[in-house]
Amino acid sequence: MLFRHVPLTTTEMDAEMIDGKRYYLTPSGGKYPSITTVIGSNPEKKAGIARWRRKIGEEKANRISTRAASRGTDFHLMCEDWLNNEYDEKKFKGKHLPLMMFKNTKTTLSRINNIYAQEVALYSDHLEIAGRVDCIAEFDGELSIIDFKTSAKEKKLQWIEDYLIQETAYACMLLERYNLKVNKIVTIIACESGDTQVFVETPKKEYLQKLIGYRDYYKKTYE
Repeated sequence: MLFRHVPLTTTEMDAEMIDGKRYYLTPSGGKYPSITTVIGSNPEKKAGIARWRRKIGEEKANRISTRAASRGTDFHLMCEDWLNNEYDEKKFKGKHLPLMMFKNTKTTLSRINNIYAQEVALYSDHLEIAGRVDCIAEFDGELSIIDFKTSAKEKKLQWIEDYLIQETAYACMLLERYNLKVNKIVTIIACESGDTQVFVETPKKEYLQKLIGYRDYYKKTYE
Protein backbone atom coordinates (compact mmCIF):
# COMPACT_ATOMS: atom_id res chain seq x y z
CA MET A 1 0.00 0.00 0.00
CA LEU A 2 1.01 3.62 -0.47
CA PHE A 3 0.70 5.85 2.56
CA ARG A 4 -0.90 9.28 2.23
CA HIS A 5 0.94 12.26 3.67
CA VAL A 6 -0.56 15.53 4.88
CA PRO A 7 2.65 17.30 5.90
CA LEU A 8 2.67 19.49 8.96
CA THR A 9 4.90 22.56 8.60
CA THR A 10 7.37 22.23 11.45
CA THR A 11 10.50 24.06 12.52
CA GLU A 12 13.72 22.09 12.90
CA MET A 13 15.78 22.68 16.02
CA ASP A 14 19.46 22.28 16.77
CA ALA A 15 20.44 20.12 19.71
CA GLU A 16 23.56 20.09 21.83
CA MET A 17 24.98 17.97 24.63
CA ILE A 18 25.69 19.70 27.94
CA ASP A 19 27.28 17.57 30.68
CA GLY A 20 26.05 14.46 28.91
CA LYS A 21 22.47 15.73 28.64
CA ARG A 22 20.69 16.64 25.41
CA TYR A 23 19.20 20.13 25.05
CA TYR A 24 17.22 21.62 22.17
CA LEU A 25 17.57 25.25 21.10
CA THR A 26 14.01 26.36 20.44
CA PRO A 27 12.78 29.10 18.07
CA SER A 28 11.36 30.92 21.11
CA GLY A 29 14.87 31.24 22.52
CA GLY A 30 14.54 28.59 25.19
CA LYS A 31 17.12 25.86 25.75
CA TYR A 32 15.08 22.89 26.88
CA PRO A 33 16.19 19.40 27.95
CA SER A 34 14.96 16.48 25.87
CA ILE A 35 12.08 14.46 27.25
CA THR A 36 14.26 11.32 27.25
CA THR A 37 16.89 13.17 29.30
CA VAL A 38 14.26 14.32 31.80
CA ILE A 39 12.69 10.88 32.20
CA GLY A 40 16.08 9.18 32.31
CA SER A 41 17.22 11.41 35.18
CA ASN A 42 14.50 10.06 37.46
CA PRO A 43 16.32 8.55 40.48
CA GLU A 44 14.14 5.41 40.57
CA LYS A 45 14.83 4.72 36.93
CA LYS A 46 18.57 5.32 37.34
CA ALA A 47 18.65 3.08 40.40
CA GLY A 48 16.83 0.32 38.53
CA ILE A 49 19.31 0.44 35.66
CA ALA A 50 22.22 0.41 38.10
CA ARG A 51 20.82 -2.68 39.85
CA TRP A 52 20.40 -4.46 36.51
CA ARG A 53 23.96 -3.64 35.49
CA ARG A 54 25.35 -4.89 38.80
CA LYS A 55 23.32 -8.08 38.55
CA ILE A 56 24.54 -9.14 35.11
CA GLY A 57 27.91 -7.37 35.05
CA GLU A 58 29.11 -4.28 33.21
CA GLU A 59 30.50 -6.11 30.19
CA LYS A 60 27.31 -8.02 29.49
CA ALA A 61 25.16 -4.96 30.20
CA ASN A 62 27.16 -2.91 27.69
CA ARG A 63 26.86 -5.66 25.11
CA ILE A 64 23.08 -5.93 25.55
CA SER A 65 22.62 -2.14 25.48
CA THR A 66 24.70 -1.74 22.31
CA ARG A 67 22.82 -4.56 20.58
CA ALA A 68 19.44 -3.12 21.59
CA ALA A 69 20.39 0.38 20.39
CA SER A 70 21.55 -0.93 17.01
CA ARG A 71 18.44 -3.08 16.60
CA GLY A 72 16.19 -0.16 17.50
CA THR A 73 17.90 2.28 15.13
CA ASP A 74 17.62 -0.11 12.18
CA PHE A 75 13.99 -0.89 12.96
CA HIS A 76 13.10 2.80 13.18
CA LEU A 77 14.74 3.49 9.81
CA MET A 78 12.82 0.65 8.19
CA CYS A 79 9.51 1.91 9.57
CA GLU A 80 10.29 5.47 8.52
CA ASP A 81 11.21 4.46 4.97
CA TRP A 82 8.15 2.21 4.70
CA LEU A 83 5.75 4.94 5.80
CA ASN A 84 7.48 7.41 3.46
CA ASN A 85 6.88 5.02 0.56
CA GLU A 86 10.66 4.83 0.09
CA TYR A 87 11.47 1.37 1.46
CA ASP A 88 14.31 -0.52 -0.24
CA GLU A 89 15.27 -3.79 1.42
CA LYS A 90 18.74 -3.74 -0.17
CA LYS A 91 19.54 -0.79 2.09
CA PHE A 92 19.30 -3.12 5.08
CA LYS A 93 21.31 -6.04 3.78
CA GLY A 94 22.69 -8.13 6.64
CA LYS A 95 20.29 -6.62 9.23
CA HIS A 96 18.61 -9.98 9.80
CA LEU A 97 17.08 -9.49 13.25
CA PRO A 98 15.57 -6.00 12.81
CA LEU A 99 14.45 -6.96 9.30
CA MET A 100 12.53 -9.95 10.66
CA MET A 101 11.00 -7.77 13.35
CA PHE A 102 10.03 -5.12 10.81
CA LYS A 103 8.39 -7.61 8.44
CA ASN A 104 6.30 -8.96 11.32
CA THR A 105 5.15 -5.40 12.08
CA LYS A 106 3.91 -4.54 8.57
CA THR A 107 0.32 -5.56 9.32
CA THR A 108 0.25 -3.16 12.25
CA LEU A 109 1.86 -0.39 10.19
CA SER A 110 -0.96 -0.74 7.66
CA ARG A 111 -3.28 0.71 10.33
CA ILE A 112 -1.41 4.03 9.93
CA ASN A 113 -2.28 6.62 7.28
CA ASN A 114 -2.61 10.36 6.69
CA ILE A 115 0.86 10.97 8.07
CA TYR A 116 1.49 14.48 9.39
CA ALA A 117 5.15 14.10 10.34
CA GLN A 118 7.92 11.65 11.16
CA GLU A 119 11.02 12.24 13.25
CA VAL A 120 10.29 15.92 13.85
CA ALA A 121 11.35 18.05 16.80
CA LEU A 122 8.66 19.45 19.11
CA TYR A 123 8.84 21.61 22.21
CA SER A 124 6.69 23.19 24.89
CA ASP A 125 7.35 26.59 26.44
CA HIS A 126 4.85 25.71 29.15
CA LEU A 127 6.54 22.45 30.15
CA GLU A 128 10.04 23.67 29.17
CA ILE A 129 10.95 20.37 27.52
CA ALA A 130 11.53 19.26 23.93
CA GLY A 131 11.97 16.08 21.95
CA ARG A 132 11.74 14.27 18.65
CA VAL A 133 8.54 12.32 17.98
CA ASP A 134 8.59 9.12 15.91
CA CYS A 135 5.31 9.66 14.06
CA ILE A 136 2.23 11.88 14.04
CA ALA A 137 -0.47 10.24 11.97
CA GLU A 138 -3.88 8.65 12.01
CA PHE A 139 -4.01 5.20 13.59
CA ASP A 140 -7.21 3.32 12.82
CA GLY A 141 -8.51 6.61 11.46
CA GLU A 142 -7.80 8.79 14.53
CA LEU A 143 -4.97 11.31 14.90
CA SER A 144 -2.35 9.84 17.22
CA ILE A 145 1.14 10.09 18.61
CA ILE A 146 2.84 6.86 17.49
CA ASP A 147 6.03 5.47 18.99
CA PHE A 148 8.05 2.57 17.57
CA LYS A 149 9.94 0.36 20.02
CA THR A 150 11.84 -2.92 19.93
CA SER A 151 12.25 -5.44 22.72
CA ALA A 152 13.91 -8.76 23.40
CA LYS A 153 10.66 -10.01 24.94
CA GLU A 154 7.03 -8.98 25.30
CA LYS A 155 6.17 -6.25 27.78
CA LYS A 156 3.26 -5.68 30.12
CA LEU A 157 1.41 -2.36 30.19
CA GLN A 158 2.77 -1.45 33.62
CA TRP A 159 6.32 -1.82 32.29
CA ILE A 160 5.93 0.85 29.61
CA GLU A 161 4.68 3.77 31.69
CA ASP A 162 7.68 5.91 30.73
CA TYR A 163 6.80 5.41 27.05
CA LEU A 164 3.26 6.64 27.76
CA ILE A 165 4.59 9.64 29.68
CA GLN A 166 6.88 10.51 26.77
CA GLU A 167 4.04 10.18 24.25
CA THR A 168 1.83 12.34 26.47
CA ALA A 169 4.57 14.99 26.42
CA TYR A 170 4.51 14.96 22.61
CA ALA A 171 0.72 15.25 22.66
CA CYS A 172 1.04 18.36 24.87
CA MET A 173 3.70 19.85 22.57
CA LEU A 174 1.57 19.21 19.49
CA LEU A 175 -1.45 20.90 21.04
CA GLU A 176 0.58 23.90 22.23
CA ARG A 177 2.50 24.41 19.00
CA TYR A 178 -0.08 23.51 16.33
CA ASN A 179 -3.44 23.39 18.12
CA LEU A 180 -3.80 19.73 17.13
CA LYS A 181 -5.36 17.50 19.76
CA VAL A 182 -4.72 13.77 19.85
CA ASN A 183 -6.83 11.33 21.84
CA LYS A 184 -4.61 8.32 21.17
CA ILE A 185 -1.05 7.54 22.11
CA VAL A 186 0.08 4.37 20.37
CA THR A 187 3.10 2.25 21.31
CA ILE A 188 4.12 -0.36 18.74
CA ILE A 189 6.66 -2.84 20.09
CA ALA A 190 8.38 -5.31 17.77
CA CYS A 191 9.67 -8.29 19.76
CA GLU A 192 12.51 -10.63 18.91
CA SER A 193 10.04 -13.53 19.23
CA GLY A 194 8.36 -12.26 16.08
CA ASP A 195 5.33 -10.91 17.92
CA THR A 196 4.17 -7.31 17.62
CA GLN A 197 2.53 -5.62 20.58
CA VAL A 198 0.22 -2.64 20.19
CA PHE A 199 -0.73 -0.54 23.19
CA VAL A 200 -3.39 2.10 22.48
CA GLU A 201 -3.92 4.51 25.35
CA THR A 202 -5.03 8.09 25.92
CA PRO A 203 -2.82 10.95 27.20
CA LYS A 204 -4.22 10.69 30.72
CA LYS A 205 -3.91 13.29 33.45
CA GLU A 206 -1.86 10.87 35.57
CA TYR A 207 0.80 10.65 32.83
CA LEU A 208 0.96 14.45 32.64
CA GLN A 209 1.29 14.72 36.42
CA LYS A 210 4.18 12.26 36.43
CA LEU A 211 5.78 14.13 33.56
CA ILE A 212 5.61 17.38 35.53
CA GLY A 213 7.09 15.59 38.54
CA TYR A 214 10.00 14.32 36.42
CA ARG A 215 10.52 17.83 35.02
CA ASP A 216 10.46 19.48 38.43
CA TYR A 217 12.99 17.00 39.78
CA TYR A 218 15.24 17.59 36.78
CA LYS A 219 15.08 21.37 37.10
CA LYS A 220 15.80 21.20 40.84
CA THR A 221 18.68 18.76 40.45
CA TYR A 222 20.41 19.77 37.23
CA GLU A 223 19.52 23.37 36.41
